[in-house]
Formats: sequence, structure tokens, C-alpha cells
Amino acid sequence: MTQESLFEPQAGDGGNCQPLTARGLDSLRSVAVECRKCRLSEMRRNVVFGEGNPKAGLFVIGEAPGAEEDAQGRPFVGRSGQLLDKILLAVGFERKDVYIGNIIKCRPPENRNPLADEIECCMPWLNEQLEIVAPKMLLLLGRVAANTILGNNLSMAAMRGRIIRWKGFDCVVTYHPAALLRNPNWKRPCWEDVQMLRAHYDRVCGDT
Repeated sequence: MTQESLFEPQAGDGGNCQPLTARGLDSLRSVAVECRKCRLSEMRRNVVFGEGNPKAGLFVIGEAPGAEEDAQGRPFVGRSGQLLDKILLAVGFERKDVYIGNIIKCRPPENRNPLADEIECCMPWLNEQLEIVAPKMLLLLGRVAANTILGNNLSMAAMRGRIIRWKGFDCVVTYHPAALLRNPNWKRPCWEDVQMLRAHYDRVCGDT
């Protein structure tokens, strides 16, 4: 298999691990879009709350919105988002099957890493989303998202390639799509990670 074909769609049963319901997320979004807790609210165009199946079995978590996401108010809609869609589809998940969000809901200037106090202000929104969606698995994209969620300072090499249990969730860590665009050599390990995720997802979700 070539690197160019690593993320071609494969047969799968999608991600409908749980029945659809929007109860809770809409009201949370209405509060989140008014948030002024940190400096990022002063320069944002939109709060990028998150989107997808509100009772998804898989919750995808990135670091923070970029310019396209800030403009549209939706997560992962730029070049990295297009690649994420291909990655998910390659293992049988359509975008509508999963829930997609970020650690930070507002774009940091110049796409810098979020600061500790910004993360502290924003994490309660993500924690509420996780409680409402109640996924079976988390896909953590990139070191910042993984370190933040898992509460460690480990390298990508130390975190990826295995299932990590965190607060009742089974987590898989892999490279952020933006990193794959910069370094295509990471596509194969990412492909291995999402194949592992799919196999574990099928074991924990079955046909429900």
C-alpha cells in the first residue's frame, strides 16, 4: 500500500454506536458562544464549539481552531480537516458519525499553542461535551491535545500505538492532520493508529 492510498475509504459500519439525540449540547453551545473567560475571546471571529453525532461512539479531539475554523465556526474545515475526513473514512467513519471538537474553542493568534491559563478556562466546555456525548473512545490528535487530556508530558512516540484508559474512555493518540501535511512520512504510523482504533472500536461497540 502506497502512502498516497493510505487513507482511501474502506468498508465499515460507520460510527453509530449510540442513538442520536441533541439533548444538552444545544443549550451548552448557546452558553459557550458567549464565553469571555480568557484573552482569546477578544480576537476571535467565532467560537468553534464542535459538531457531529451528539451520541457518537467516537469523539475526535484536536488542539485548537485555525483560521478557516475561526472564520466558519466549525472544527477541522481547512486542509487538515479535509485530511481528517479522509483518515476517518479510510476506516469506515463518516464525519457525521463521530463528534469532533478541540481543547480550545477560540483560535490562538498565529495558530500558536494554547497557553496553560487558556486551557484551564476552556477545558470545562470539553468536559461537559464529553459527559453529554458519552463516547466509548477518544481519538486525540497531536501532542498538545494528548498531553492536555492525559495529563502528561510524554512524547508522541511514548503515547501512540496503544490503547490508553483515561477516566472511563479508551483513547488512541495519533498525529494531528496538520503535522501529516508537513511530514508525509508520518502517514503510515497514523494509518496504523486508526486501524488499531477501528478494531478496538468494533470490539467495544459491536453492533449497538
